[in-house]
Amino acid sequence: MNIREQQEDYERQFLSPYAAHSVDSKGRDRQEELCDMRTVYQRDRDRILHSKSFRRLIHKTQVFLSPEGDHYRTRLTHTLEVSQIARTIARSLRLNEDLTEAIALGHDLGHTPFGHTGEAALNAVCEIGFQHQEQSVRIVEFLEKGGRGLNLTKEVRDGILNHKTNAHPSTLEGQAVRLSDKIAYINHDIDDAIRGKILTEEEIPKKYTKILGATVKERLNHMIHDVVRQSTGKPEVVMSSEFAEAMAGLRQFMFEYVYTNASAKSEEKKVKNMITALYYYYLDNIELLPAEYIYMMEEKNQTKVRVVCDYIAGMTDSYSIAKLKEIFEPKAWKAE
Repeated sequence: MNIREQQEDYERQFLSPYAAHSVDSKGRDRQEELCDMRTVYQRDRDRILHSKSFRRLIHKTQVFLSPEGDHYRTRLTHTLEVSQIARTIARSLRLNEDLTEAIALGHDLGHTPFGHTGEAALNAVCEIGFQHQEQSVRIVEFLEKGGRGLNLTKEVRDGILNHKTNAHPSTLEGQAVRLSDKIAYINHDIDDAIRGKILTEEEIPKKYTKILGATVKERLNHMIHDVVRQSTGKPEVVMSSEFAEAMAGLRQFMFEYVYTNASAKSEEKKVKNMITALYYYYLDNIELLPAEYIYMMEEKNQTKVRVVCDYIAGMTDSYSIAKLKEIFEPKAWKAE
């Protein structure tokens, strides 16, 4: 029995009957020889971790556009916090931690530069629409590895696609990530808002802090415990109605006082104008796209609109600014 088989045997003995066992995976689109050390979900996690798209997350906005300071969250640190919370929940419920971690690490790969502001801007101009969770799946199925994708298992791709609020992941591991994403961003956005002097802890309505906790640490602890209490021994990962309602109320409060705050979002219009300008420029000058995107059109039958969206969505904040300057900023000249 090799190491992978030992781990699969461990899963059979110790994981919950509701967990997704590696040996029961629905598999990959392209069949591969099994690894002698890693289960299929461990391989998926490693592929995501080593992908170019994952590395770019460090230079993509979470909420605060171009903040002054090194301690605000980026899309990468958000992803790592989601992974940590989801793994805690998965371990407590005896779910498959490797599948959980793979979904968590991959769930935001398709995010645009400048977070949801960039996503909204690209969705507004792109005639086929744009949603980051769909782009995340497109990345792992197609864009990585020069059009070959990462060939991930169906369970990981399902969890990535269905991590949004109104979606329904098919595995409990995906459900754990879906809730962990909300728990993470509400709490770290509060933390960043306090750091940015946009909000104080005392300004958060007491009707929410009374239930969820009066500090970021308390809220994380209470919310995770609530999920574990409500989900133990059940075929779903859920939050109690009391906590779910309080979290929804706190999220609405954040939209009103933080996410649309003039200080935090003062650069939004510039971002929208920038994304729009880049989109139409490359549509009109398609030959200036990098060679890999030209290849996608010529050899993979991808449309102009599709590859322009792919290119812009893959940009980091700083790269998109640099491209805008390169394209539109007048260059100095000197006589011969």
